[in-house]
Amino acid sequence: MTEHRDTLNTHLRNFAALTDKDIADAGGFWKSRKINKGDFFNMQFVVCNDLGLVVKGIFRIYYVDPQTFEEKNLYFFSENQFVVSFRSFITREICHYFIQALEDSEIMYISHRDLKGLYTTHPNWAIFGRLLAELFFTYSQSRTEELLFMSHEKRYVRLLNEHPNIVDRIPAYHISSYLGITNPSLSRIRKRINQ
Repeated sequence: MTEHRDTLNTHLRNFAALTDKDIADAGGFWKSRKINKGDFFNMQFVVCNDLGLVVKGIFRIYYVDPQTFEEKNLYFFSENQFVVSFRSFITREICHYFIQALEDSEIMYISHRDLKGLYTTHPNWAIFGRLLAELFFTYSQSRTEELLFMSHEKRYVRLLNEHPNIVDRIPAYHISSYLGITNPSLSRIRKRINQ
Protein backbone atom coordinates (compact mmCIF):
# COMPACT_ATOMS: atom_id res chain seq x y z
CA MET A 1 0.00 0.00 0.00
CA THR A 2 3.05 2.28 -0.15
CA GLU A 3 2.04 3.44 -3.63
CA HIS A 4 -1.35 4.44 -2.23
CA ARG A 5 0.34 6.48 0.48
CA ASP A 6 2.43 8.20 -2.21
CA THR A 7 -0.73 8.91 -4.25
CA LEU A 8 -2.41 10.33 -1.15
CA ASN A 9 0.55 12.52 -0.20
CA THR A 10 0.89 13.91 -3.73
CA HIS A 11 -2.82 14.66 -3.87
CA LEU A 12 -2.79 16.36 -0.46
CA ARG A 13 0.18 18.54 -1.44
CA ASN A 14 -1.51 19.56 -4.70
CA PHE A 15 -4.90 20.12 -3.10
CA ALA A 16 -3.97 22.22 -0.08
CA ALA A 17 -0.24 22.95 -0.22
CA LEU A 18 0.36 20.87 2.89
CA THR A 19 3.98 20.72 4.03
CA ASP A 20 5.99 17.54 4.58
CA LYS A 21 5.52 18.08 8.34
CA ASP A 22 1.74 18.49 7.97
CA ILE A 23 1.57 15.25 6.02
CA ALA A 24 3.94 13.38 8.35
CA ASP A 25 1.97 14.50 11.42
CA ALA A 26 -1.24 13.20 9.81
CA GLY A 27 0.28 10.02 8.40
CA GLY A 28 -0.90 7.75 11.19
CA PHE A 29 -4.50 8.92 10.81
CA TRP A 30 -4.87 7.95 7.14
CA LYS A 31 -5.61 4.26 6.61
CA SER A 32 -6.13 2.13 3.52
CA ARG A 33 -9.26 0.15 2.78
CA LYS A 34 -10.38 -2.15 -0.02
CA ILE A 35 -14.06 -2.01 -0.92
CA ASN A 36 -15.37 -4.77 -3.17
CA LYS A 37 -17.68 -4.05 -6.08
CA GLY A 38 -21.21 -3.67 -4.72
CA ASP A 39 -20.09 -2.95 -1.16
CA PHE A 40 -20.65 0.37 0.57
CA PHE A 41 -18.42 3.20 1.74
CA ASN A 42 -21.43 4.59 3.64
CA MET A 43 -25.04 3.52 4.08
CA GLN A 44 -28.26 5.51 4.07
CA PHE A 45 -29.44 6.64 7.54
CA VAL A 46 -25.91 6.24 8.96
CA VAL A 47 -23.64 9.16 9.86
CA CYS A 48 -20.70 9.41 7.44
CA ASN A 49 -17.65 9.15 9.70
CA ASP A 50 -14.86 8.99 7.12
CA LEU A 51 -13.42 11.09 4.31
CA GLY A 52 -11.87 8.94 1.59
CA LEU A 53 -9.58 9.55 -1.34
CA VAL A 54 -10.24 7.15 -4.20
CA VAL A 55 -6.96 5.62 -5.32
CA LYS A 56 -8.59 2.93 -7.46
CA GLY A 57 -12.18 2.42 -8.58
CA ILE A 58 -15.46 4.26 -9.03
CA PHE A 59 -18.15 5.05 -6.47
CA ARG A 60 -21.68 6.28 -6.92
CA ILE A 61 -23.80 8.31 -4.54
CA TYR A 62 -27.44 7.39 -4.95
CA TYR A 63 -30.76 7.34 -3.19
CA VAL A 64 -33.79 5.10 -3.48
CA ASP A 65 -37.08 6.79 -4.36
CA PRO A 66 -39.45 5.85 -1.48
CA GLN A 67 -42.48 5.59 -3.80
CA THR A 68 -41.01 3.72 -6.78
CA PHE A 69 -37.96 2.12 -5.10
CA GLU A 70 -35.98 3.25 -8.15
CA GLU A 71 -32.30 3.98 -7.53
CA LYS A 72 -31.25 7.47 -8.66
CA ASN A 73 -27.57 8.29 -9.10
CA LEU A 74 -26.48 11.76 -7.99
CA TYR A 75 -22.68 11.75 -8.26
CA PHE A 76 -19.77 9.58 -9.31
CA PHE A 77 -16.33 9.70 -7.72
CA SER A 78 -13.29 8.07 -9.30
CA GLU A 79 -9.50 8.11 -8.93
CA ASN A 80 -7.96 11.12 -7.19
CA GLN A 81 -11.29 12.44 -5.94
CA PHE A 82 -12.45 12.68 -2.35
CA VAL A 83 -15.49 10.55 -1.54
CA VAL A 84 -17.76 11.46 1.36
CA SER A 85 -21.32 12.44 2.20
CA PHE A 86 -20.08 15.90 3.09
CA ARG A 87 -23.23 17.25 4.77
CA SER A 88 -23.40 14.20 7.04
CA PHE A 89 -19.65 14.33 7.66
CA ILE A 90 -19.68 17.93 8.89
CA THR A 91 -23.07 18.05 10.65
CA ARG A 92 -22.79 14.57 12.23
CA GLU A 93 -26.36 13.87 11.08
CA ILE A 94 -27.47 10.80 9.15
CA CYS A 95 -26.67 10.48 5.47
CA HIS A 96 -29.65 10.40 3.10
CA TYR A 97 -27.73 8.49 0.43
CA PHE A 98 -25.82 5.31 -0.22
CA ILE A 99 -22.18 5.47 -1.36
CA GLN A 100 -21.38 2.25 -3.23
CA ALA A 101 -18.35 0.90 -5.08
CA LEU A 102 -19.10 0.14 -8.74
CA GLU A 103 -15.76 -1.66 -9.15
CA ASP A 104 -13.35 -3.35 -6.79
CA SER A 105 -11.95 -0.19 -5.23
CA GLU A 106 -9.28 1.06 -2.88
CA ILE A 107 -9.30 4.21 -0.81
CA MET A 108 -7.19 6.03 1.73
CA TYR A 109 -9.41 7.45 4.47
CA ILE A 110 -9.35 9.54 7.63
CA SER A 111 -11.97 9.70 10.37
CA HIS A 112 -13.95 12.83 11.17
CA ARG A 113 -12.50 12.89 14.70
CA ASP A 114 -8.89 12.71 13.49
CA LEU A 115 -9.38 15.30 10.76
CA LYS A 116 -11.11 17.66 13.22
CA GLY A 117 -8.13 17.26 15.54
CA LEU A 118 -5.74 18.21 12.75
CA TYR A 119 -7.81 21.33 12.04
CA THR A 120 -7.18 22.59 15.58
CA THR A 121 -3.44 21.79 15.73
CA HIS A 122 -2.26 22.55 12.18
CA PRO A 123 -3.21 25.77 10.34
CA ASN A 124 -2.60 24.16 6.94
CA TRP A 125 -4.99 21.34 7.75
CA ALA A 126 -7.59 23.98 8.68
CA ILE A 127 -7.03 25.44 5.21
CA PHE A 128 -7.48 21.93 3.80
CA GLY A 129 -10.87 21.79 5.56
CA ARG A 130 -11.95 25.10 4.03
CA LEU A 131 -10.84 24.02 0.56
CA LEU A 132 -12.68 20.71 0.99
CA ALA A 133 -15.87 22.58 1.90
CA GLU A 134 -15.44 24.84 -1.13
CA LEU A 135 -14.92 21.81 -3.37
CA PHE A 136 -18.07 20.06 -2.21
CA PHE A 137 -20.08 23.27 -2.41
CA THR A 138 -18.89 23.60 -6.01
CA TYR A 139 -19.90 19.99 -6.75
CA SER A 140 -23.35 20.63 -5.31
CA GLN A 141 -23.93 23.91 -7.12
CA SER A 142 -22.58 22.56 -10.41
CA ARG A 143 -24.93 19.58 -10.20
CA THR A 144 -27.90 21.86 -9.49
CA GLU A 145 -26.98 24.14 -12.41
CA GLU A 146 -26.56 21.11 -14.71
CA LEU A 147 -30.08 19.98 -13.92
CA LEU A 148 -31.50 23.49 -14.38
CA PHE A 149 -29.61 24.80 -17.39
CA MET A 150 -28.01 21.97 -19.38
CA SER A 151 -29.41 19.54 -21.89
CA HIS A 152 -28.95 15.82 -21.28
CA GLU A 153 -26.31 15.80 -24.00
CA LYS A 154 -24.27 18.58 -22.39
CA ARG A 155 -24.51 16.85 -19.01
CA TYR A 156 -23.26 13.64 -20.63
CA VAL A 157 -20.29 15.46 -22.18
CA ARG A 158 -19.47 17.04 -18.81
CA LEU A 159 -19.58 13.61 -17.17
CA LEU A 160 -17.13 12.29 -19.77
CA ASN A 161 -14.81 15.24 -19.12
CA GLU A 162 -14.83 14.55 -15.38
CA HIS A 163 -14.54 10.75 -15.72
CA PRO A 164 -13.05 10.12 -19.20
CA ASN A 165 -13.33 6.31 -19.28
CA ILE A 166 -16.48 5.89 -17.18
CA VAL A 167 -18.52 4.45 -20.08
CA ASP A 168 -16.08 1.56 -20.35
CA ARG A 169 -16.15 0.88 -16.62
CA ILE A 170 -19.77 0.93 -15.45
CA PRO A 171 -23.09 -0.26 -16.92
CA ALA A 172 -24.96 2.25 -19.11
CA TYR A 173 -28.03 2.19 -16.83
CA HIS A 174 -26.00 3.91 -14.09
CA ILE A 175 -25.19 6.74 -16.49
CA SER A 176 -28.82 6.93 -17.64
CA SER A 177 -29.91 7.20 -14.01
CA TYR A 178 -27.40 9.99 -13.38
CA LEU A 179 -28.65 11.92 -16.42
CA GLY A 180 -32.31 11.23 -15.62
CA ILE A 181 -33.01 9.57 -18.98
CA THR A 182 -33.78 6.12 -20.35
CA ASN A 183 -31.17 3.76 -21.82
CA PRO A 184 -32.49 4.26 -25.41
CA SER A 185 -32.14 8.05 -24.97
CA LEU A 186 -28.57 7.56 -23.76
CA SER A 187 -27.83 5.40 -26.81
CA ARG A 188 -29.09 8.18 -29.11
CA ILE A 189 -26.92 10.76 -27.34
CA ARG A 190 -23.85 8.54 -27.58
CA LYS A 191 -24.51 7.92 -31.26
CA ARG A 192 -24.80 11.66 -31.99
CA ILE A 193 -21.58 12.43 -30.10
CA ASN A 194 -19.66 9.63 -31.82
CA GLN A 195 -20.61 10.82 -35.32
